[in-house]
Amino acid sequence: MSELVKIVDSLENKISKLLHKMEVLNQTNAKLENELLSLKRDQNSTQTSISEWEEKYNSLKLANSMLGSNTNKTEAKLKINTLIRELDHCIAQLAE
Repeated sequence: MSELVKIVDSLENKISKLLHKMEVLNQTNAKLENELLSLKRDQNSTQTSISEWEEKYNSLKLANSMLGSNTNKTEAKLKINTLIRELDHCIAQLAE
């Protein structure tokens, strides 16, 4: 009978240790999930910031070429032609 009690006690200890490990792992998992969400938000914020800076850079590059810079004159002309085509398209749609 004493042998059976030792086995049951041993099983209880092992189960208790497993439950404790499971709780620790669940807490670690929750912490990692929160960290992942935070990093995803940071990544989205950074990506948005990069897009805004690229847009500002392109605007400045276009403005610089319109002010007489020789480096991007053809690009400025192409952009102006694209804008004119878009305006023509809008006017045509309004006329319909």
